[in-house]
Amino acid sequence: MGTVIVTGGTFGLGQSITVELARRGHRVVAFGLARPQVSSTAQGHDGLVAELAEAGCEADVLEADVSVAADVQRVVQHTLRKYGSIHGLVNNAAIGPLGTVLSTDEAAFDRIVDVNLKGTFLMSRAVLPHMIEAGGGSIVNIGSGAGYGKPNMAVYSASKGAIVALSTAMAYDHFHDHVRVNVAIPGGGGIVSGMSVGRMGGDLEAFRSKPAPGTVAGRPATGRDLANAVAFLLSDDAATVSGTVVDVGCFAHQGGPIPSRH
Repeated sequence: MGTVIVTGGTFGLGQSITVELARRGHRVVAFGLARPQVSSTAQGHDGLVAELAEAGCEADVLEADVSVAADVQRVVQHTLRKYGSIHGLVNNAAIGPLGTVLSTDEAAFDRIVDVNLKGTFLMSRAVLPHMIEAGGGSIVNIGSGAGYGKPNMAVYSASKGAIVALSTAMAYDHFHDHVRVNVAIPGGGGIVSGMSVGRMGGDLEAFRSKPAPGTVAGRPATGRDLANAVAFLLSDDAATVSGTVVDVGCFAHQGGPIPSRH
C-alpha cells in the first residue's frame, strides 16, 4: 500500500474515501477547509477523526485550500517529509452552486473554476514530478454526471466536463511515465454528500425523501461505494487502466436519468 493525498478528504464523499483507503492500509494525507463552503454542508474535521478512530485506523488531517498554490505545496511537502513519496492522488475537492449562466455572477464563476478545475490542476502539477521520479503512480479525479450538462448547473457542469477532458489529456501526456489518470463519477441520485444536501438547504431528510433512481443494486450509492472504486483505480489491480471513466451510479455519463419503473 502506498501514500495517497485526498483533496476535500475531510467531509462527505471525501471523508468516505479517506477512511476506506486508510482501512485498506494506505498512508493517507487528507485535507480540506474547516469553514463551510458555498452550497455545501461540509465543515470541520471532527467527523473524519471520529470515523477514523471507530475504524481503528489513522490519517494525516490538514487544513488547506486546494485553489491556493502555496497551500498545495505545503501539503505536498508535509507528505514527502513524513512519508518520502507519493503514490496516489485523489482530486475530490469541489463546490457546486446551482445556477444558469444568467443567474451565476462572475465571483461565483471564478470560485467554482478555482476549486474544481484549478485545484485539480495545481495538485496534479505538484505531485506529478514526484510520481514520475518514483517510476509511476495513480491519479483519480472525481467527476460528476453534470459534466455532460445538466439543468441549472451551468458553471458546475462546465468545470466537471473540463475534469473529464483534463484527465484524458493527462492520461495521454503521462502514459510513458507510468502515471495512470482516471475519473470516478458518483451518481444514481440519492447519494449523500455535503454538496448534494447543501443544494437542498442542508435538509438531509428532505434530500433522502426525494425520488431517485438509485443504482442497479436497488439502493442509492454511498460514499463507500465511490471509495471502493477509487481504491481499485489506485491499486495494482488497475495497473493497465488509464484515461477511463468509472461510473459509480446509473449511467450518469450516458445521458440519464434512468426512467421510473412502471
